[in-house]
Amino acid sequence: MEVQFTSDITVKMIDSMADDVSIARAAWVSTKGERAEDEINTEKIGGLINYLMKHRHGTPFEHNAFTFLVKAPIFVFREWHRHRVAWSYNEVSGRYSVLPPLFYIPPKHRPLINAGTSARPKFEPGTAEQYQLVKTSLEANAYDAYDRYTTMLENGIGNEVARMVLPVNTFTAMYATANARSIMHFLSLRTEHDDAAYPSHPMWEIAQAAETMEEFFKGQFPITHEAFVKNGRVAP
Repeated sequence: MEVQFTSDITVKMIDSMADDVSIARAAWVSTKGERAEDEINTEKIGGLINYLMKHRHGTPFEHNAFTFLVKAPIFVFREWHRHRVAWSYNEVSGRYSVLPPLFYIPPKHRPLINAGTSARPKFEPGTAEQYQLVKTSLEANAYDAYDRYTTMLENGIGNEVARMVLPVNTFTAMYATANARSIMHFLSLRTEHDDAAYPSHPMWEIAQAAETMEEFFKGQFPITHEAFVKNGRVAP
């Protein structure tokens, strides 16, 4: 198989359950009991969701679900999997399948130089020469690593052992499922916005995925997303 390179990190919504009304219903059951199902007042949903968000009443935002198919390099998933509360993951297994020869190369506009610190990173563009160094180094490493990987497989080495030679810019894929509350927490940490109450400085690649995910979230839960942004992008 021919080694290939890409800069594309993709997020696709596979499935979703519920909407803004379901959040309001989950909140109203506290006071209306089973009548919450029959007494939905659509005119009050916006005010209610904003109140819940502002005062951080979080559990009504948990009665829903999104499932995404994410395709990204391994190093992105290592950060993504730090989100453990109410997230479920199923990733391509290098033990049970041969990983395809697809590797991540950052695009030219990806900032390269950390002008901040490890605790407070501030990345800036690199020179054309620096980008070329990154590109040629990653390409050379990928060709060599995948050649060694396939050589081991051809000589009877098990998948789970042979994969050890592959670099972290090897592409993989996963299903990731979470509810709206967990997604908002993810977005608060993995996107960078000037209007955020608590500024975050995420890794560039995971921020690209998070921005795509936010568009799906906004489309499915527009009232909730509006309240999330209005209240400083803080998860309830």
